[in-house]
Amino acid sequence: MNPHLRPLCFSFLLIGLLSAPSPLLAELPAGLQQQNAPNTEALREIRHRDPQWETVRSHLPDPAVSTEEQLETVADVLRARRFPEDALDYYIYALKRGGGNQVMLLNKIGVTQLELRHTAAARAYFQRAIQMQKKDAVAWNNLGAVEYMDGRFATAISDYSRAIKLNKTSAIYHSNLATALFEEKRYKDARAHYKIALQLDPDMAHHDGTGGLTAHMLSPEDHARYCFEMARLYAELGDETNMLRYLTMASEGGFDVLGEMRSDTKLDRYRKDTRVILLVQNAKALRSGRASFDDASSKIPPLPPVQPN
Repeated sequence: MNPHLRPLCFSFLLIGLLSAPSPLLAELPAGLQQQNAPNTEALREIRHRDPQWETVRSHLPDPAVSTEEQLETVADVLRARRFPEDALDYYIYALKRGGGNQVMLLNKIGVTQLELRHTAAARAYFQRAIQMQKKDAVAWNNLGAVEYMDGRFATAISDYSRAIKLNKTSAIYHSNLATALFEEKRYKDARAHYKIALQLDPDMAHHDGTGGLTAHMLSPEDHARYCFEMARLYAELGDETNMLRYLTMASEGGFDVLGEMRSDTKLDRYRKDTRVILLVQNAKALRSGRASFDDASSKIPPLPPVQPN
């Protein structure tokens, strides 16, 4: 996941903001302040070396005279421009100003913290959002993302399931639940929820997972196995293009594609398909350093033409 945006007023005001204690830290419980402060400020300093920063900071408004809506918009822009540490400052200014959608602000702050891998701080904000609105599906999903990142997959599954009960039409919630189920090796259940996610949003697998209000966990740590499971799902859906694409990635990751296909009813019939044999051979050559990715991809035969009815 990645960061975001920002605008100004007077240069001396900006210097004062950057040298003063971060308003974000003042909002956090005491035990979380020291954990997040050094990392946040170090990252902020690095990002401020980006030439784009000088242009961005010249438009930053004075928090003392800006409305909650203006402050939130500035924070949104800062996130989009990949300045998440500064975005956090402005989200906190907006939160302190009051008014507006406080639950949405808490979710935005938490997601930004999650992008920075500050899981303890992110959890605190999502929990506050749930305390304010127990039926906020976004907050339950985001809390699940925190638990997932901390390796607490069973808890993540519970949180994602709560989010789905509150909103059954979110592809991201089903995708996140599937990813957590995968980590628990519940592959059949995982494929079922990936399938629902794809039915709700056919492009779901291609979203980058950054920005916005809702945390999207893209794939589990065992990426090669994940790719094979996705190939099984696409085979079930009759989508050979994506099936071959995911089989290629699984094989390139060192997964025993042909061996696993033998015991799968949907994929077994493709074991002797020349396209599959070639992609496995090319993947082995790539792993041994005997070929380039460009060479390998050029040798995968195209799909056969569709026969007229």
